[in-house]
Amino acid sequence: MEEEMELSPIQKFYSGKTIFVTGASGFMGKVLLEKLLYRCSDLTRIYILLRAKRGRSPEMRLDDMLKLPVFERIRTNKPHVLSKIKVLPGDIVEKNFGLNESQQNLLINEVDIIFHFAATLKLEAKLKDAIEMNAIGTAAVLELAKKIKKLKAFVHLSTAFCHVDQEELGECVYDSPENPNEVMRMTQWLKPEALELLTPKLLEPHPNTYTYSKRLAETLVANEYPNLPCVIARPSIVTPSWEEPVPGWVDSLNGPVGIIVGAGKGVIRSVHCNGHYHAQLIPVDLAINALIAIGHTIGATEQRPKNIPVYNITQSGVRPISWADVVQKGKTIAYNYPFEAGIWYPDGDIRSSKFIHNLFVLFFHILPAYLIDFLLLIFRQKRFMVHIQKRISDGLEVLQYFTTREWSFRNEQLIKLWQEMHPLDKKLFSIDFFAVEEAEYIKNIILGARVYCMKEKLETLPRARFHLKITWCIY
Repeated sequence: MEEEMELSPIQKFYSGKTIFVTGASGFMGKVLLEKLLYRCSDLTRIYILLRAKRGRSPEMRLDDMLKLPVFERIRTNKPHVLSKIKVLPGDIVEKNFGLNESQQNLLINEVDIIFHFAATLKLEAKLKDAIEMNAIGTAAVLELAKKIKKLKAFVHLSTAFCHVDQEELGECVYDSPENPNEVMRMTQWLKPEALELLTPKLLEPHPNTYTYSKRLAETLVANEYPNLPCVIARPSIVTPSWEEPVPGWVDSLNGPVGIIVGAGKGVIRSVHCNGHYHAQLIPVDLAINALIAIGHTIGATEQRPKNIPVYNITQSGVRPISWADVVQKGKTIAYNYPFEAGIWYPDGDIRSSKFIHNLFVLFFHILPAYLIDFLLLIFRQKRFMVHIQKRISDGLEVLQYFTTREWSFRNEQLIKLWQEMHPLDKKLFSIDFFAVEEAEYIKNIILGARVYCMKEKLETLPRARFHLKITWCIY
């Protein structure tokens, strides 16, 4: 068992604290739980909000979650701390989260810190759903926070892409084009058909309901400052873990991971992307370390600053890397660690020209999908390729907004936070971008996607490499 002889300032701050986490079952939520329990084991309790899902009760879902590889080092070294997680059956979109009076009083009387992570991450979500989860849900958590008797920090997880009209995103709050309370009311009483017609005009210049609703949520949080000890944290594109809790940990095919898997399987042959633009990526463990450190900084500060603190959790300007560099290095590594059962040889590429990209999509995505489905029809098998390609095309269409624009994020606050951290905290809660070895990290991402998302065991690598050679010869 790992023993920490001396507690760092961050560990001392979280010692004896009770924490309430929303969105604990999400990708970042799981890593936050694991890191808090593993490194801040002297905390008193962590309350998480979970709803029943797919026939599984909240308690059953928690049991399932704690069996995942993300909690393996805790199960091995500190299994006793897992009992500090207390599940509250509820849903963020229900009145009072669906909690009874006794459960609400637990939060009101015991909680010291709130990490508000709950959100719908679906970029293509309907406006009503996005507002309900991201804005109305945030408003509900803020109402609870006002009642909590000893609240020291309210950490609101936002996104670095929620202010698309800013050429350079500073670490400050920007005015929202609409009053979030009016938008929330409108989505509740307006008919769905009318809301659908109104959505494009309302979103402008936002590309989707996700960034728009997160912008409104930021305004709601900022409006409660300084009465509440709020802070806004904006990570960029969150990617699999660099080192903790295990290298390459990821649990979904969202964002770049989905593209890596699709390209590695030979299904995705073209992505609309400007290779010269910078890839704004942040490993999830570095992002979580920053969030825990931010909670400490806000909670331990006696004199609150005049304006609400904002942290852009990005590597922008610190250690830049272009999309072209990512793809070039990724290809070399991917050929050494191929996925199983690839449809075709994975030689896809990024293309800055929308016209050229669309040509490749037609000839290498759509037509082969119809051909495969036609062959399946002849052999009386279930057809699926056209359906899969449509989903891929829809996903790429949404993502290309972020890969065809150059983003500039200021992160002086984040850098200052890192520079002022105690040496022991720098070791335990690292946000050192220069410690990340690019080639090794890309390998971790590929193997993480392979093992944790696709459930492909490492023992199958020799067979996958042999299959890759065959597809190369055919290609």
